[in-house]
Amino acid sequence: MTRDNENLKSLGHKTSYSKDYDPDVLETFENLHPDNDYWVELLCPEFTTLCPITGQPDFAEIRISYIPDKRMVESKSLKLYLFSFRNHGDFHEDCVNIIMKDLVRLMDPRYIEVLGNFVPRGGIAIHPYANYGRPGTKYERMAEERLFKRGL
Repeated sequence: MTRDNENLKSLGHKTSYSKDYDPDVLETFENLHPDNDYWVELLCPEFTTLCPITGQPDFAEIRISYIPDKRMVESKSLKLYLFSFRNHGDFHEDCVNIIMKDLVRLMDPRYIEVLGNFVPRGGIAIHPYANYGRPGTKYERMAEERLFKRGL
């Protein structure tokens, strides 16, 4: 199978950065192994966003782990998407949930989780976590189990 017909717009082209949050830059490609359950982990150690109250920058590592179904997120488009938060103001918890929901809409994965390891500011580090498992499947049960195991 070939990837020639994927119609990717970002990969292999000049990079253009969005000035604000832009989920429209996200792209997918076909999963050539939909018969397998397997993990894809993506790390963005240079995520930045702005505090919606003070306008001060917040820094984090964003960890995205998912079990794909038919479509997968293209990594350059994901990078551009995550960079689009740089001038956008949202609380840490909002960023993590927005990222997860945008990726669910984009790919319809079997399972996905997003963790934000935000750098401490004012002496407090915030590490929000959100996950999703496809309703009515073993992945929904998995999401519930993994969510509750993360609790203190």
